Formats: sequence, structure tokens, C-alpha cells
Amino acid sequence: MSGPSTYVPGSAFERWLDQRLPIMRLAHDSFLAFPTPRNLNYWYTFGGILSFALVVQIVTGIVLAMHYVPSISGAFASVQRIERDVPFGWLVQNIHSVGASMFFLAVYIHMLRGLYYGSYKAPREILWILGVVIYLLMMATAFMGYVLPWGQMSFWGATVITNLFSAIPVVGDPIKLWLLGGFATDNATLNRFFSLHYLLPFMIFGVVVLHIWALHVPGNNNPLGVDVKSPADTVPFHPYYTVKDAFAMAVFVLLFAAFVFYAPDSLGHPDNLIPANPLVTPAEIVPEWYLLPFYAILRAIPDKLGGVLAMFGSIGVLFILPWLDTSKVRSMRFRPLARWGFVLFVGVCLALGWCGGQLPDKAVYQSGRYVQTFEYRTAAGAIATGAISARTSAELERRAHAEEARIGAAMITMHASVAPFQIKVVQLSQMLTLYYFGFFLLLLPILGLIERPGRVPDTIAKAVLKDAATAERSA
Repeated sequence: MSGPSTYVPGSAFERWLDQRLPIMRLAHDSFLAFPTPRNLNYWYTFGGILSFALVVQIVTGIVLAMHYVPSISGAFASVQRIERDVPFGWLVQNIHSVGASMFFLAVYIHMLRGLYYGSYKAPREILWILGVVIYLLMMATAFMGYVLPWGQMSFWGATVITNLFSAIPVVGDPIKLWLLGGFATDNATLNRFFSLHYLLPFMIFGVVVLHIWALHVPGNNNPLGVDVKSPADTVPFHPYYTVKDAFAMAVFVLLFAAFVFYAPDSLGHPDNLIPANPLVTPAEIVPEWYLLPFYAILRAIPDKLGGVLAMFGSIGVLFILPWLDTSKVRSMRFRPLARWGFVLFVGVCLALGWCGGQLPDKAVYQSGRYVQTFEYRTAAGAIATGAISARTSAELERRAHAEEARIGAAMITMHASVAPFQIKVVQLSQMLTLYYFGFFLLLLPILGLIERPGRVPDTIAKAVLKDAATAERSA
């Protein structure tokens, strides 16, 4: 795709360096003169935004590690000291914590863009797989970083997630024991998580280098999903896309700064501002917002092992996606049925995120009324019956007490209430989980075989040159 090098050393020093270490040639060919399809839109700018976010997380993480105390007696206090006493510590800490959310926001948009435009299809399978590896490493890094402040949600989140590994037959308990460093979430656990949280971002950086390398072999995909046919289809990456990426990055930084300066704690859980207490369990234990869809999938399966397999399977299916989609057309611009399936898939992911933050027994929808019957003894000694109804169980309980006070006699028998038809959060999660897996395992393979795609342009260059010729004639 990139073709022969176009780098020309501009000085004697550059010629000397190029003969011994051609790093300037590599940078020029990879990031300046790299031929890029001329029709890329702003959805393609998130690759550069993610590189920026990764550097920000690594730099701020190194600074925070200089002041952090990885012990259960000093971790929470050290985070407070960073925010209150270390010069500009509040800024570095806010950038790092908000940066994690911004990182995941950008990566989700980046992945959905690749899914919509078919960037996982041949010859870019390895590019997609490396991207999923980066996503997995990000999830592990974020989870371990969430534990480090050692607040209530940090402690109980670590306890719940590490206990999941015990559901895996044979190897589950040894893995859990190794992660915890003992039989409970304690000082050894915090030390392990701190070490891994510091190490994994550098592993992510290494895989990102491979990701970029894999991108430069076949070249960029584009919104049409049509391979470029000639140099007329492309423009140099600089200055055309460096300027475009810089503008998108500036807008992203504005959003980033708005959270850092005005709402740094809005994306986290308030319970994590309370020091960890093994004797007090929070009312609800939830991960950060970017992991909520997978938490909802985990809770959707009643069996513990089944939930763990479904949660990991929801990520594992992404690895085999290039071979699941049987369509020969890359971009969903020309696949109307797949496009609607994709829109519904995005809605399902958002709904799963909402379900992950709710209590499993919460009613999402109900119809009918609660009805409760009772018997009581009148002043004359006769047995009488009565009934009350209400829209909610809480209202039913209030009416029962009011009826008891009105009658002025103790109720002898209170029959079970008749609940209306309900759809609870856990049931909604199960339906959404079915569509999540069905989209990859059934919808894309079947639509690839039966869907009649729209007309795909022969080349990008043909459309561009045709428009240019028309403009010249009209002038």
C-alpha cells in the first residue's frame, strides 16, 4: 500500500543518520507521506485521538505512581494527599481518572466505526484482532486501576470480580489465589494490582505499534469499503489528515477539559470516596460505566459459570468476527438490512449498559394491578372478607395498613398478593444478551448469504476524476 519510500534527506546530518538508523525515513513514510484514501470522514480521526489519550494516561500515571502508596493502610490517604497537598496533584489525578472514561469513549466509537464500515474484513483481519487485544488489555488495566484508590467500590469490586474466576473448573481457584495473593482481598492484592496496572499500559503501547504496522500493510479502509485502485484515489497523510485529526482532537480535548475542571467525579461512583471497609457491603456493587454492558451480561445468566462464559464470550466473539460475516461487501452503507441490524445493536449495547447499573429485580415494565385479599373477625364475631389493589407493591402495603386501621380489628389471614405482569432488569438483560450474540453469530452470517446489497462504486478514483472533469467543462 505505502509503496517505495519518498523520503529525501535534507541535510548532511540527516543523510548520515539515514544510512545508520533510518528513523526519520520511517516517520516520514509512516506518518507524513503515507498515502491515505481521500474520502475518510471524521469517524476515522479517533485513531489519532486514541494515541493521544494513551500518551496522556501513561504520562499522568507515571506522575501519580511517584506519590501513590500501594498498601491498604495508606492507599486511600495517599490519593487524598495527591489531590490536596501535591502541587497540581488534583489536576493530574483528575486528568488520569477522567482520561480512562474518555479513552473508552473514543475506543467504543473507533470499534463501532470499524464494525459499520467493515474494517475487520480481509485483508485487515490481523489489524482487527490486534485492536481487540488492545481492548482486552484496556479492560484489565482499567479494572486494576479502579481498585487502587481503595474505596468501598474498589474493595468490593475487586472481591466480586476475582471471585468470578473460582467458577472456572480446575484452574479457577489457583487463578483467584494468584490474583489475590492470599485467601482474601488484602495488601498483597493491592500490590499485585498496582504492579500490573503500571505494566499493562506499556504492553498496550507495544500492541498499538503492531496495530499501526498492520494498518500500514494493506492501508486504510474507507467509508465506501472499496480498495483504492491508483494514486489518484489517495492523498498524503500530511497535511490533509493531520489538520483534520488536529481539529477533531481539539474538540475532544474541550470535552475532556469540561469533565476535568467541572465534573471530575461525575463519571465515578460516590461510594468510592469512602475508605474501604470489609465489614460494610455497599447497597449495590457496580463497575465503571464502560464495563457495565459486560456486567449486565454476567448477571443475565443465572448460573455463575454460565455468566462468566457469556461475559468472556461477548468479547471472544469479536476475535472471530472477520470469519462470521459472510458478506463480500465491506461497508454497511450498501447493506440496508445489516445497517438496521447495526443500529439496533448499538441500542442494545446502550441498554445493556443501563441494565448493568440497575438492581436486577427492578421492574422495567409492568401491567395490571397488585391484588391482596384478607379475612378478619367483626365485632359481632362473624368472619368477613375484603380485598385491596394497587399499582405497586409499596402502595399495596400502605393501603393494607390503612384498611387495617379503618376496620379497627386485627386481620386474621392475609392471602398472597397477585403480582401483575412484569419485565425485570435481569429479564431485559437476557433478551438483550440474546440479540448481542445473535447479531454476530446469526444475523451477520445469514445476511451475508441472503442480503442483496446496493450498488457499490467501481473505484473511488473514478468518481473523483469524473466530478473533476464535469467541473472543468462547466467552468
